[in-house]
Amino acid sequence: MKITSGNPRPLGASWDGEGTNFALFSDHADAVELCIFDESGDREMARLMLPEKTHDIWHGYVQGLGPVSYTHLRAHETAYTISFSVLC
Repeated sequence: MKITSGNPRPLGASWDGEGTNFALFSDHADAVELCIFDESGDREMARLMLPEKTHDIWHGYVQGLGPVSYTHLRAHETAYTISFSVLC
């Protein structure tokens, strides 16, 4: 699975019919990972770093990743890591 730069807007997970764009605002994160799980949500299939940051918005686009995919975003900061799930 490959991730490209995508767009900083809109925020959240946005499916365009061919893939999904992810955009997350964080003025403290040093990096943001996109974790992709299997249909059961039990097994992680891929972990990709959001490759771009535009004005404190981390973003990336995954071709072929469609709606009802199980994903999780993990923001890293020097002091701690914040994780939350996003259903696209």
